[in-house]
Amino acid sequence: MVAGALRAAFAEGYDRAALQADLLAGAVVAIVALPLSMALAIAVGVAPEHGLYTAIVAGLVVALLGGSRYQVTGPTAAFVVVLAPIANRHGVEGLLTAGLLAGLMLLAMGAFRLGRLIEFIPHPVTTGFTAGIATVIFALH
Repeated sequence: MVAGALRAAFAEGYDRAALQADLLAGAVVAIVALPLSMALAIAVGVAPEHGLYTAIVAGLVVALLGGSRYQVTGPTAAFVVVLAPIANRHGVEGLLTAGLLAGLMLLAMGAFRLGRLIEFIPHPVTTGFTAGIATVIFALH
């Protein structure tokens, strides 16, 4: 699967220089994402190594199964607001269950091609959502 995708990319003009640039970019993202994932795990209330495991597994899964060559993934503070109460009430097992359920919902949304619905969410709504998350994170700590 991966070898076939690489073969197709090289056939379309992707060269060794682009691969080297992408590998360097990936290393930079990893250098930023790993400590950030540890910090977010601490903010949620679990051990920092859980953030490392999540960042490594998620990074590998997205790299292998991602739907776009331009897709960027990484840890985000927006989930602290959702995951902290789950961790406080249900522990790491609750986080794993919530993660599994969220993944299943994302797979279902992908299967039903619901990603295009984002076009109908106005920009002020997404901006307000982001500001609201920042406010809640600030208030929690």
